[in-house]
Amino acid sequence: QGKQKKARKYAVMKRMISLRDQRINAKDRAKGPVKKKKEDPSAIKEREVPQHPSCLFFQYNTQLGPPYHILVDTNFINFSIKAKLDLVQSMMDCLYAKCIPCITDCVMAEIEKLGQRYRVALRIAKDPRFERLPCMHKGTYADDCLVQRVTQHKCYIVATVDKELKRRIRKIPGVPIMYISRHRYNIERMPDDYGAPRF
Repeated sequence: QGKQKKARKYAVMKRMISLRDQRINAKDRAKGPVKKKKEDPSAIKEREVPQHPSCLFFQYNTQLGPPYHILVDTNFINFSIKAKLDLVQSMMDCLYAKCIPCITDCVMAEIEKLGQRYRVALRIAKDPRFERLPCMHKGTYADDCLVQRVTQHKCYIVATVDKELKRRIRKIPGVPIMYISRHRYNIERMPDDYGAPRF
């Protein structure tokens, strides 16, 4: 008779030695158990809820209005070039109003890092019609910068085709998103009172 095959246990973890074990050197050994402070059941529990800014009146952002300030992302410029769209003109066609594209130092640095292949995008970004926004933080990660900026100031529309960035911005109330579809600019989450068409 053959030996019975022993089934391996699924996701078996290696047993780790406890930091308080006697076999560990005295200097590396963890001290005795830390006593947790008992919570007072009668104490008032404080919970910080983020306050909605006063500009969001009945889900309608009062800080938005023409001329629109549009925060442009790196890939939005690249996709606009691929779709052969003039940024400023297409924005005006989409919103039926004057638009001021804004570009942060992070986005500028990102385009410069991309090198020779993105020289057209860099030339567009240096257009005098674009407003430069200085960044005070360290690093050049543009997504975090844009999210932080629109959280603090609700007067911007974010122009991006990045799915991850769109997902993050949808969580912030009162910030519309501009994106590219069918070789034209479209806008989502824009209040109905404004002239932006719905598709």
